[in-house]
Amino acid sequence: MSAFHTVRTPVYLVRLVGRSPKGAWRLTVKWFKWVVDAEARPVEAKAATTADIEAWLNLSRERSRRVRPRRILSLAVGLATTIATTVAAFLVPGWTAMAGVAVLAALGTAGRTADKPLITRYVSVRNMRPLDSTEVFEALAAVGIEGKKGVRGVEFAAEVQRDGPGWRAEVDLPKGITADKVLEKRAELAAAMRRPISTVWPEGDRTAHPGRLVLWVAQQDPAKAPRKLWPLMKSGQADVYRPLPFGFDPRGNLVDITLMYSNLLVGGIPGSGKTSCALAIVLGVALDPTAELWIYELKGSGDLDAVKPICHRYVSGDDDPDLEAALTGMRSGIAEYQRRAAFVRSLPASEVPEGRKVTRTLAEKYPEQNLGPRVIVIDEVQELFTHKDYKEEAEALATRLIKKARAYGIILILLTQNPDAPSLPTGVSSSVGTRLCLAVMDWRANNNVLGTGAYDRGLRATDISIDEQGTGILARGREGFVVRAAFIKQTEAQDIAKRALALRTAAGTLSGQSVGELVEEQDVETVVDHLRAIWPDGAEAVHSHRLVEALAAYRGDLYGPWLEMDAAASSTALSAALKPFKVSTRQLTIRDCCGGAKGLRWDDLPPADDAE
Repeated sequence: MSAFHTVRTPVYLVRLVGRSPKGAWRLTVKWFKWVVDAEARPVEAKAATTADIEAWLNLSRERSRRVRPRRILSLAVGLATTIATTVAAFLVPGWTAMAGVAVLAALGTAGRTADKPLITRYVSVRNMRPLDSTEVFEALAAVGIEGKKGVRGVEFAAEVQRDGPGWRAEVDLPKGITADKVLEKRAELAAAMRRPISTVWPEGDRTAHPGRLVLWVAQQDPAKAPRKLWPLMKSGQADVYRPLPFGFDPRGNLVDITLMYSNLLVGGIPGSGKTSCALAIVLGVALDPTAELWIYELKGSGDLDAVKPICHRYVSGDDDPDLEAALTGMRSGIAEYQRRAAFVRSLPASEVPEGRKVTRTLAEKYPEQNLGPRVIVIDEVQELFTHKDYKEEAEALATRLIKKARAYGIILILLTQNPDAPSLPTGVSSSVGTRLCLAVMDWRANNNVLGTGAYDRGLRATDISIDEQGTGILARGREGFVVRAAFIKQTEAQDIAKRALALRTAAGTLSGQSVGELVEEQDVETVVDHLRAIWPDGAEAVHSHRLVEALAAYRGDLYGPWLEMDAAASSTALSAALKPFKVSTRQLTIRDCCGGAKGLRWDDLPPADDAE
């Protein structure tokens, strides 16, 4: 407040000087009325009107007695002031000017008007009023959380106290009321408190009991607060095997995100800040020289071009060849996890004490095996999941990577701006371990990203404004919390990527496109893998002609020509393709299909581990 008024002091002085003519006129009028004793004039006029000569003479003599010394005093003061001002103007002109300004300012105080205050009122646009117990009681009562007759109401478990850049209140709700009831009414609670919703963050404290509510209120609106710098902005290295710095919670605390042995799904409506999230993630991966980045940016905007020089594979575009590249990238990921799985299975148990998975220790012990993390990022993945030719295979590949590849250091990161059911298949969303939901429009999109029942548990990204770019709910399992991705400008991203390039150059880990090599995405999936991917749930047996139709829809590049054959020839082609795996088709009678024909039983297919 002091700084606010100090900066505006010259403005206040100019206002006073500007009002000095009006003030001088007002003071002159008052002085003149005092000198001529204007207050007595009405009484004299009344005496003259009533022809009371004696009263008029007395009033006239009394008035002359008062007015004469006032005139003499005015003349003396005016003469002395004139002489002093003239002499001072020649002897000390600087001080005279300052004194003149002071006089004008003093006159300006007399020229003020009620509707135009001199001092600008200080209003803090970011700092909120302190939180107190009365406000908490009244706000909870306004949303219907208060004790009933014969039941104790809201009680404070601890006094309201400062907690970082805000205040924290811990209260025990009335018996029988859980904290979830308040979480469901966060918007109403903020309205009752007359505070921006982005500053009001209620949460439960299950370590105490389900009825314990922790209410944190920010002193500043996080959406308007100055940005906090990403910890790796200027220096430092990352390790994908450990949590990576990602963003900050409303209290300003650093929030990490764990990618290893997990996968990540990011969803939000257009403009919600998905690019900020993507940059914070891929730059963290880029600063680990042992991690291999495969990026498929299916929007074609070049938002992630900063990391292109260090990527093993980088594709940017939304045409069919770009989508096909993303598919082959996932196929290559499956081929790589199969290779790693076979290697890890060949090791004695003493070398994999943490279980059959790839660790940093294992990767460093066998550098020739190239076991470092492979991070596959697909931005705008809805382009794949909604494509008429690619959607089935994309869903099957993504689901398989998410479920099986994570233990072997293959990490899949999916980002979408259409988190609806068609754009985000249930088989994919239900399997992801880590989810980040930015601003969404309704509870369905919210649950598509965060999981079934998330909205009812109080994890509601619908309460997040689109203006809070990069802000979302980060969840792993059933629990979640609010986080805002560190904002990184494109120019800053380029500088970070240059540092990552230097790290990889020194470590000798650049590969693929970054060193000018042609990346050939391997595809070692077999026809048995493809049959498992398209096999109808719960079906014990399927005729060969139906399997061929499904295979052609799934991988038209491989099985499309089989549809040009007649039923017998296509069935023979399938049988021939299965012979290397010691799988034979047989005559089957399926009542709900078309009687007897060649086909396969699910039990005829070798176990998944054997197929791999």
